Amino acid sequence: MRFIGNVLWFVLGGFWMGLGWWLAGLVALITIVGIPWARACFVIGAFSFWPFGKEAVKRNYITGRHDVGTGALGFIGNVIWFVFAGWWLALGHVTAALANFITIIGIPFGIQHLKLALIALAPVGQTVVPSNQRFGLR
Repeated sequence: MRFIGNVLWFVLGGFWMGLGWWLAGLVALITIVGIPWARACFVIGAFSFWPFGKEAVKRNYITGRHDVGTGALGFIGNVIWFVFAGWWLALGHVTAALANFITIIGIPFGIQHLKLALIALAPVGQTVVPSNQRFGLR
């Protein structure tokens, strides 16, 4: 069922939004200063291509400790991210969600786009894990 969901997702907006994340990652990588954001873009971009069966969670939930991305510097990084790229990606996901909400079959995909829109606003300090690993979190 996950496979079918992922294939439908890929066709109904996942492909374009994944490319959007990767484009943001390339731009961040080219600027040199944006290298820390580039990694987050590529990880979440891959998640945006095939999201079913995976979940984005805060890294400190997995590791049990704070690191640079989950502390005060991560907050500052997320603010900078939001100003330069986050709201554009979130707007793309919200637009795709609205397009998916038009049909009954697209409602689950629209919900997933809204989840990704929230991630797009503050991706620093997040990681992607399999959904079944979620229950092993601390």
